[in-house]
This record gives sequence, C-alpha cells and structure tokens, in this order.
Amino acid sequence: MAVSLDQLGLAPLPVAAPAAGAPEALAPVPAPSPIAMPVQSLRRFGPQEAAIASHPRDLRVVLARFFVFGVALALTVYGALEMYKVVSISGTTFLQYVLLILFIVNFSWIALAATSGFLGFVSLLARRLAPPAAPVSPITTQTAIVMPVYNERTDRCFAAVQAIFESVEATGEGGHFDFFILSDTTNPDVWVAEEVAFFALRERLGPEARIYYRHRAQNTGRKAGNIADFVTRWGGAYAHMIVLDADSLMTGECILALTRAMERDPRAGIIQSLPLILNRNTLFARVQQFAARFYGPIVAAGLSAWSGKDGNYWGHNAIIRLAAFAGHAGLPSLPGKPPFGGHILSHDFVEAALIRRGGWSVSMMPDLGGSYEEGPPSLIDLAVRDRRWCQGNLQHARVILASGLKWSSRQHFATGIAAYVASPLWLMQLAVGLLLVLQTRFVRPEYFTREFSLYPAWPRFDAERALSLFILTMGVLLVPKILGWLFALGDGCMRRGGGGAIRLTLSAVLEIVISALVAPVLMLIQSGSVFQILFGRDTGWNPQRRDDGSIPLGDIIHRHFWHSALGILAGASAYGLSPYLFAWMSPTIVGLVLAIPISAASGLRRLGLGLRRFGLLLTPEERSPPAIVARANVLAEELAAHGIDEADGLRVVHGDLTMRQRHIQLLPEAPRRTRGEVDPHRAVAEAKLIDAETFEEASSWLKGRERNIVLSDRALIILLAALPSEASAAPATAS
Repeated sequence: MAVSLDQLGLAPLPVAAPAAGAPEALAPVPAPSPIAMPVQSLRRFGPQEAAIASHPRDLRVVLARFFVFGVALALTVYGALEMYKVVSISGTTFLQYVLLILFIVNFSWIALAATSGFLGFVSLLARRLAPPAAPVSPITTQTAIVMPVYNERTDRCFAAVQAIFESVEATGEGGHFDFFILSDTTNPDVWVAEEVAFFALRERLGPEARIYYRHRAQNTGRKAGNIADFVTRWGGAYAHMIVLDADSLMTGECILALTRAMERDPRAGIIQSLPLILNRNTLFARVQQFAARFYGPIVAAGLSAWSGKDGNYWGHNAIIRLAAFAGHAGLPSLPGKPPFGGHILSHDFVEAALIRRGGWSVSMMPDLGGSYEEGPPSLIDLAVRDRRWCQGNLQHARVILASGLKWSSRQHFATGIAAYVASPLWLMQLAVGLLLVLQTRFVRPEYFTREFSLYPAWPRFDAERALSLFILTMGVLLVPKILGWLFALGDGCMRRGGGGAIRLTLSAVLEIVISALVAPVLMLIQSGSVFQILFGRDTGWNPQRRDDGSIPLGDIIHRHFWHSALGILAGASAYGLSPYLFAWMSPTIVGLVLAIPISAASGLRRLGLGLRRFGLLLTPEERSPPAIVARANVLAEELAAHGIDEADGLRVVHGDLTMRQRHIQLLPEAPRRTRGEVDPHRAVAEAKLIDAETFEEASSWLKGRERNIVLSDRALIILLAALPSEASAAPATAS
C-alpha cells in the first residue's frame, strides 16, 4: 500500500524562498555540536581520574543499609539454623548438606528483598507526613529528550513523541527542550515509514517544532552505541538528556521535575524516575500492571532509601548529565565472543557504575509521578525479552570486579546476576529434595555406624519444623506484596483506583495465585537461558512485540511442551513416592502441568478485559487515564489509520517525488569507495535495477539486505526512480 503525502497533509519540499515573515522549517538534524566520549578502562582507574569529589556520607543511608543487610543476614542465619535442625535430626548426609547450602543461598535472596521492601514501606509512610515541596524555579539549561528506536511501529512511537512534546510545551518551558528520534532500524519498510511519520509530525506541530530525526546505517553498539552517537555528534549543545524507550511516556511536569532536580544538584549524574506499567489489556499485562502499581513503589522506595546517591539506572525514563555521561560512560567491548564477550548488552547498569565511579551521583525519585512504560503482553513475550536481559546480567560477571567501582555498584551487579542464577538454584534445590526422598525410599541405609550405638541411625527429617520453615519462607517471600497491599488500603486514591478495599484485596490474591502458577514455568525458562549462555549461545538483539493479542497456539505448544511433560513426570514420581511429597510440590507441579493453557491465557485480551469489567486487577491510571496517555492513544489510532506501517518502503520512495527528495535529504554523505574494492551486495542490487524493466520486477528481485542498500545509495535511488510502474507502463504498451 503506497502512502500519499497528500493523505497525511504533507506539502512538497519548498523550492522557493519562504514568504516574508514566515518561519523557516528546521533542518532534520541540528548543526553538529560534538563532545568527546572516551572509552573507559575496566582495568585501571584511580581517585585522581574522578571528575568531582563524591557526596559526603548520608547518615540516613548508612542506617538504612545497616538495617536492610543486617536484618536480612539475621533472617538468613535463623533460617539456616532451622533448616539445619530439619535435616540433622538423625545425622546429616552429603545430599542434606547440599540442600542446606542451596536453601541458605535462596533464602538470603528473598530475605534481602523483604527487608528492602519493609524499608520502602516505612519510607513511603514517612513521605506522606513530609512538608509540601518548595516553590519551583524556572528552567535555565537546555535538555535533549532522545528516543532510540529499532524496528518499532511508527504510529506508536511518533504518537508518544508528539504527546510528550505537547505536554512539555503546555508547561511554558518548552524552549528548553529538543526532541530526537534516533533510529537504528534495519527493516527498510519501517525505515521509510519513520521518515514519512517524521515529516508528518513536523507538519502537524509547525515548522519551528524542535523535533529531529536521525537514521544510522550501521547500528554499531546497539542501543548504547545509538546513544553514544548522539552524544558525540550533538551532546555539546545540551546540559542533560532524558532517555526514553520506544514505549515510554513522560508528562511535562515529570520532565521538568527531573530537570529541576538535576539543576539543584551540580554533582548529580543520573536521576531515575519510576515508570509505571500501563496501556495493556491482556491477562499477563494486567497482572504486571497491577503488581508494578501497588508493589513496585514499595520495592523502588526501599532501593532508593538504602542506595542513596549510589543508585542504579534502568536505561530509560531518566535524566542524565551529559558531562558525566560523555566523560565516564564510554563502554568498552569485552574481550572474547558473545555471550560473555563483545558489546555490553545490559549497558544501563554499567553506565551507572562508571558514572558513579567518576564521582557523580546516581539516584532515584521513586515517588515522582508522570513516568510510564508498557509491559510485554504475554508470558512468551516476557521470555523473549528476559533471555536478552539474562545474558546481559550474566555478562556483568566480567564487569563486577572492574577497578574503582563503588561497593554499591558491585552490589547492583550482584543483584542482577542473582536474579537469574536464583532460578537454576531453586531448581537444584527441588532436585536435591527429590533425590533425598528417593534415597530414603530405595537406597538401603547404614542403620548402624562403625561407632558403637544401642540405637540405629534412621534417616529422617523433622517434619513439624520443616512445615514451620516452609511457612516462614512463604511469609518472607510475600512481604513486599503484603506491604504494598496494606499501603494501598491506607491511601484513599489508590484504594478507590483499585476498585475499593474488597476488589483490591481480591485482585491482590488473584495476582499472587497467577504469579505462583507462572513462577515454576519462569524458573525453567530462566534456568534454560542460564545454561544456554554458559554453553556459549548468544541471544542477539530482536525487536520486542508490544501489541496486545495472543500468540498462535502452535507456537505456545512448541515453547511449553517440555515444561508440561516435566510437570507430569515430576507429579507422577512424587505421588508414587509419597502423597506428602506430592502435596509439598503441588504448586510447582500444577504450574508446570498447566504451562500451555496458562501461557495461552496470558496473551488473551478478552480475558484481561473481562477481569477489568469485574473491577479486578484495576489500577488508578485505568480508572482515570492520565491526559498524556489518552492523547498518545488517540494520536496512535489516527496515525495507524493512514497505514504508514503497512507501506512498502521501496514503493513509497519510487512513487512519491516529495518523499524521495526528503529521503535523499536525510541520507548521510556516502564514504568514498576505494578503487578496486566492490561491495558484492551493492553490485547485485545495481545489476537487478539495470536488468529490471518495471519497478514491480525490480521490487520482486531485490531481497533483504539489497533493499536496504538501494535505499541507502543516492545513485541506486535514481536508477529505481527511473523505472516505470506497471500501471503507468500498461497504456504505453497497449498503444
């Protein structure tokens, strides 16, 4: 489907001087303002290399860390002692010691999450009693708002950019912000669609709208390289940048609050907001939205309280001081091949650690509203994204010992690694538990040891203490959720936004049940990812699926068949050994056996909307959508109606003179070719264009990379434009 620029309200490129007094349209990109961004060393760093002196120690942060880690350690010691009493009632075997060690490691992880959540709960309660904020001051610096995109739907991305632009303009401070759409898109149809959408956006907002678009021919370094390219080309013109994701939304008030916070603290390097998940309707997405809205602030407030100025960065919806980023966040490539070598995938953690190493602070504003993002619509979509995150976090094992890092940065790395290593450790704990039962059932024990004893050494567990320890473990695991529920009940707006006390409670229970069913499937998925990475399998970098809608059943069965088979096998084995063992393992068994229907249900939009009609899994933002969200949705629908994303990029450039001129205008200058060196792909593409008699014939011959090459080369575009289309050639042939 060809897209007419007339349909989009676009005028041709001006060929004459604008009328007197009329504003002149801005160039697609501003004038260069380069800034150096040296690659950082992970092996060498001395205090003299820090840009500024670090913040003085904050006593509140010191006490918060002592509480979080001290109480978590005390809980872990208590749990370890109880577990030792469970397994040592009649002497301890090797397998029982293995079980004890695995339990200690896993329990310490959930204990730390519980104590951090409790600190966040107390911190949020204290903020309710805090005095009102001081009067705001006018913005004095220039900030770039950048959105990196990679093969995304243009209607959604450009609708978000327009909604954010309008929200910032409405504050009266819009002159201090420029917007950049930084494309790393490799799909030629999406590339051209982005250009069409960009010029359409320029026309809608007027010629003076400070919105720019840049497309990179080579996406070197992926997202981190995309941002670095912006910094080194235009970073010198701005004091800060706010980094968005393709699904990000931020209100003008939120952007101004981040900017003012950065201006107030000259030592601030990164200030992170807490993006809420919204705008999704599948069952899985609604569960995520509910959990992020009611439990996320508790977790984030706790993390912020004990991290202080040594915080972390999540890669988007944050403001970054460009002097700090350019001076200290140039990422090196890790030696060796992927998955542990090459480009750093989870670059955000590393950038935060390097900026903190340079003396700048990294902090969070967890109670700042107006920051939003979208979540994956199904369990399989989460697994696809999670696979890349898993590789990125395990890759941090190569960075965690880098010279000069703050201990808190190493802790963030360790937490990220543990988040994925925990899954195979839980799996190993279940496997060892099964082996112990098998040993008790089938292996003949040594009832009488070499030491003289009147009584045999029966291999057994303390069942009553084991039950108490299980209850304690579940309680510690649910602490953040329980505290989030209590905090929401005590806040009138949140309680009403969740449907009232009864519906909010039912939603919390439903979220716990669904999460419990999904947990064993995620445990196996993450365990598989960890083992694949350890055996050298690289994940690559694929665009995310962000739209609602279920995945075909055949794909679901293919992905989860072995999960269900393992659940059936484990259930039958456990029941054959002992009904008590089956009851103990039932949550894991049920989740695995039902993996296929659970995954299918997770992506069903009608199921999510059905729960919404009953008032379950509601969030305040659903009952009263923020203005910027409603505006972005309306704009996305309007843009989608034009069919920009369904257009054939080659056909648009071939058939529309205005768009062809604009596309050529956006192309960078081609590097000079060395005599004697021939790109075989370009040579093939040129030969096909020369041999073709019509555009349709050429389009059918050009494949994959060749289409990108044609769209990247001015000479080949001229050859393409010279070809007649079949529709225009038919009358001439008939005559």
